[in-house]
Amino acid sequence: MTTNLIWILYRSDSDTAYKETLNCKKIIEGYGKKVLFSEISNETNNINQLFLKSEVLPEITIVLGGDGTVLRAARYLSPKNIPILSFNVGGNLGFLTHDRQILKQETFWERVSNNRFNIQKRMMLEATVFREKNNNETTIKKSFFALNDFYLRSCTDEIAPTCSLALEIDGEAVDRYKGDGLIFSTPTGSTAYSMAAGGPIIHPSLDAIIVSAICPMSLASRPIVVPPESQLVIKPIRGMKQKIKLWLDGSSGCLIEAEDTCLIKKSNHSTSIIILDENHSYYKTITQKLHWASSLNNPNKQ
Repeated sequence: MTTNLIWILYRSDSDTAYKETLNCKKIIEGYGKKVLFSEISNETNNINQLFLKSEVLPEITIVLGGDGTVLRAARYLSPKNIPILSFNVGGNLGFLTHDRQILKQETFWERVSNNRFNIQKRMMLEATVFREKNNNETTIKKSFFALNDFYLRSCTDEIAPTCSLALEIDGEAVDRYKGDGLIFSTPTGSTAYSMAAGGPIIHPSLDAIIVSAICPMSLASRPIVVPPESQLVIKPIRGMKQKIKLWLDGSSGCLIEAEDTCLIKKSNHSTSIIILDENHSYYKTITQKLHWASSLNNPNKQ
């Protein structure tokens, strides 16, 4: 269904992204579309204001920024199944974004106005923190969604703090981790924090959950990939004086205390990512972003 409405979300701390937003708005309105735009950052959430201003949901949302901007936008847009078309304007590495130069192509805007593009579904994760009461009943403390990953790390002022966590998968005790923390990643997030911690790269067309320990004190603690239907339960090991914090896609979540339990599972909704290149290759993306196969592309390089 065509609603004739397009949203633009831009990185709040980037003047370049704001200027590009105004330029995009002018071009899109030239094609007879209505445009609403808002900044987006860790500190400010103006997306809810767009929902209040809009009588209908947008056809697509254009996101101008880096991967962090896309990740923040996905948490609000994915539950409404609003496709995201992102460009690296004022961002960094940009695994999830298109090249900014595409915005200057007239053929691109014609494609957007006629909804001629491909949409990729990306798996998301949901984390729910439960609080255990004295009568052994549990209540939901908070719930979160993430496109890249959740991770749990120690949150203290001590020097080089470590945390101790017990992991259960589908009701079965798997391991007790002691170290800097644990990462739970989607295939989309496998090239982010999880990869930096030694986790594998998973093609985003697959559904799976990657568990990676952050600097574990035991060499036996290795990354593991589990089916998307898995229910992963994380508990602080009681008796340890520690504060543990849950993070989502690099943003602050909440504290997990001794009586809390965290459940991580596949989310019921996914992120719709617009891909402009009909012959899009994930392998081309990672070779470019991670500088793989450089000697193959440059035969003169030894």
